[in-house]
Amino acid sequence: MSETWIPLSDPDISQSELDAVSTVLQSPRLSQGPVVEAFESAFAAYLGRRYAVAVASGTLGLLLCLKAHGIGQGDEVVASPFSWHQISHAIALAGAKPVFADIDYWAGTLAPDKAEAKITPNTRAILAANANGHPAAWQPFREMAAQHGLVLIEDSSEAIGSRYQDKLVGSFGDCAVFDFSQPGALACGEGGMVVTDDLETARALRSYRNRRLDERFSVVIGGRLPLQAGMSELAAALGLAQLERLDSILARRKQVEAAYFEHIQSFEGIKPPYTAPDVSEIHWFLYLVHLGTRFSRSSRDAIVNDLHTEQIEAAAYCQPLHLQAHYQEMGYRKGNFFVTEKVADRAIALPFHGHLSEDQIGFIVKTAKDASLNVGAGAAIY
Repeated sequence: MSETWIPLSDPDISQSELDAVSTVLQSPRLSQGPVVEAFESAFAAYLGRRYAVAVASGTLGLLLCLKAHGIGQGDEVVASPFSWHQISHAIALAGAKPVFADIDYWAGTLAPDKAEAKITPNTRAILAANANGHPAAWQPFREMAAQHGLVLIEDSSEAIGSRYQDKLVGSFGDCAVFDFSQPGALACGEGGMVVTDDLETARALRSYRNRRLDERFSVVIGGRLPLQAGMSELAAALGLAQLERLDSILARRKQVEAAYFEHIQSFEGIKPPYTAPDVSEIHWFLYLVHLGTRFSRSSRDAIVNDLHTEQIEAAAYCQPLHLQAHYQEMGYRKGNFFVTEKVADRAIALPFHGHLSEDQIGFIVKTAKDASLNVGAGAAIY
């Protein structure tokens, strides 16, 4: 990449992170050990949850959640087809059936009424995500899960720091899953965390994750086959240092968001940023531009290509799950989820991280605006 290239994400790494990783590299242990345990304890305390289990990725975290609750072959899990971090792949990996429901047009999160309409006698869980940092409607989902006797799983892989009814995301599900890969605010290369308040669930999560050295010959724990889904000491050291600096990382990203908002005012024909009434605070995962209905998917792609030509990394936010080959083999087709397709076809992810300058943000928005003028009535002219 050239020196003028503006990346989509760029982790906020300070001397604290470098020192933490260096300390582990000079220690006798690189695999899961005391630093992972310290990260788990600190993360649980940050959220006010009783238990946290570090994992190799958010997707593996969800897979462990499903297995811990006995969800697999023949079971159904209601989920959204709209996201960037497609944690819900784990539903199919567990052998269960993902039953997709459409999203709320403004929030981008799973719509409670549409999710409830998908519940059948085979439904075991609801997986709702805080899409791009915007919290889902957790009060209706909590009531729905209680009424139907379902496990409520919270996908918070894109939303660390956001708040719903003044409570941090990750506080609402029977289990909540976080992912620490880019372009999230807390990034430690790869990895994730599952939090819960239930002791038996936490024990099951850990036994499905991996074996400790002192457990390898245990007759009792041998009843579960582990997935070797643990986190390394290196990733945990990086994550722990990032967690200690999370408030400052999020504050800098808020400044970048504010600068974007100032420049985006002159970009006509786009959907304005939205915050639902019960949402107290949003920390965006990516800065999304939602193009208006006069634009099409080909218009979106043309704008992304123009941004790349100007050395700006941008991307479509979502390729809806129900349009991907694996899920189409299950019978899903284009047109099944109108709102998801409408939003996904017009959502552009722009660079969003703490290293962006005011001039760079102005250049990004101006380039996107100029590119939008090259597409007319929803069709590219080249």
